[in-house]
Amino acid sequence: MAQHIRSLTSVTLGGLGFVTLPSREFQGIEMFQKIQSLVRTIPKGKVSSYGAVARAAGFPGASRQVVWALRQGQGLPWHRVVAAGGRIALPGEAGFEQRMRLESEGVPFSSSRVRMNDCEFMFPRSRRRPKAVKAKNVASRSGKSRPEARQTRKKRKNNQ
Repeated sequence: MAQHIRSLTSVTLGGLGFVTLPSREFQGIEMFQKIQSLVRTIPKGKVSSYGAVARAAGFPGASRQVVWALRQGQGLPWHRVVAAGGRIALPGEAGFEQRMRLESEGVPFSSSRVRMNDCEFMFPRSRRRPKAVKAKNVASRSGKSRPEARQTRKKRKNNQ
């Protein structure tokens, strides 16, 4: 299995030769592993939404992939992940089972929805932030480059 996961795909770039890239299958497995590890961190009595799990895993907008990861994982606390607004999105008996599991953990409900204000689990924010790109000689609102704009401000300041 590990050998299958590490399979690589070779891509030819015209006459430049071959470049080895991770296969799409490996990227999907990596995504599911991140999602599944995050779901395991949700404590008893707390819930999170599919979208919040996707964002915390680094895949904003991938809430459907969270559903797929929960389906494929075994031993996951799948019942602690609900739809936006605390709605139980599973139909029939699966939805009933999810509600029973959540109620047994002490999760409060308001009619058919989980009270997210009371029990939403907040994932820790990532410490990595993208570095700000420092633009040089970029035109300002006046149409002048930054050095020109600085010189103009200095002249105004000296004239006052």
